[in-house]
Amino acid sequence: MIHAFAALLALQLLGELLVHAFGLPLPGALLGMLLLFAGLLVIGRVPDALNRTAGTLLQNMMLLFVPAVTGVMVHFHRVAKEWQPFLVACVVGAVVTLAVTALTLNWLLKRMAPAR
Repeated sequence: MIHAFAALLALQLLGELLVHAFGLPLPGALLGMLLLFAGLLVIGRVPDALNRTAGTLLQNMMLLFVPAVTGVMVHFHRVAKEWQPFLVACVVGAVVTLAVTALTLNWLLKRMAPAR
C-alpha cells in the first residue's frame, strides 16, 4: 500500500514539475492524474495495491477537504463581500454536474441494454 501511495505522490510531483518546466496552463495534480491514466491504459489494468490505496483515499476524502475549507475561512471577509459569484459558481457547477451525470447514465443504459 505504501508503494502505491508513493507512486501516486510521485506522479503528482512529476505533473507539478512538468507544469512548471513547460509553463503549462493547468494544475500539476491534473497532469499527474493524466499520467496515471495513461500508465494504466498502457498496462491494461489497475494493480491491486493501487486499487486498495485509491479506495482508502476515497473513503477518507472528507478529511482531505478540511484544510481547503479552513483556508476559505481565513478569507471569509472576502467571501462575505463577494458572495454572489461564489453562489452562481456553486449553482451552475451543481446543475452542470447533474446534467452530465444524467446524460452519461442515459448513454450507458442505452449502450448496455440488450438488442431487441
